[in-house]
Amino acid sequence: MIEQDARAAVLATAQEMSASGLSPGKSGNVSARAGKGEGSMVITPTGVAYAELTTQNLSFVGRDGALRISELKPSSEWHFHQAIYEARKDIDAIVHTHSEAATALACTGRGIPAFHYMVAAAGGKDIRCSPYALFGTEELASHAVAALEGRRACLLGNHGVIASGTTPGEALGLAQEVEALAAQYICVLSIGDGNILSDEEMELVLEKFSTYGQQD
Repeated sequence: MIEQDARAAVLATAQEMSASGLSPGKSGNVSARAGKGEGSMVITPTGVAYAELTTQNLSFVGRDGALRISELKPSSEWHFHQAIYEARKDIDAIVHTHSEAATALACTGRGIPAFHYMVAAAGGKDIRCSPYALFGTEELASHAVAALEGRRACLLGNHGVIASGTTPGEALGLAQEVEALAAQYICVLSIGDGNILSDEEMELVLEKFSTYGQQD
């Protein structure tokens, strides 16, 4: 994605994320690949209300981690965004939220098992939860990459959610789906353990998802 288009998409998605209440206050962040470098990205800046953002004050981080001096400091979480882009060539956009239900599960160290077939929307048979690591660190970046292996979304222990996609809007849609699944799973846990679908059943779901909807 060219940088100008990436800036427009990141801004629109960040403001939609905030307005929807999916990530309260100044929490969370949004990024998209941009420019010629494989690890280069546009990302929301740290500590700025999303409603106040413009495309000009989003931050650009180069493949080597270099920052543009003229721009605002990027989100403190730019390390895991860049690590994910380096590890996953199929991911072009990332949304990170502190959404209520999913974060509550993450604070117990729980992922989301196959209690519902829609868990497959995140790309696998479950949605993993990574171990806790301090925000903004290389350790957290490493945990995030591992939790996302073979997946499009994960929970971060005692932290929140990462969702990815080919565009920021697609990543936000997945973050919303993960939050809905987390809320449903918490309801299930209030009743009992729930009926967890087998790996074989989830394989069938994943196969069906591969041809679901409007295919190019």
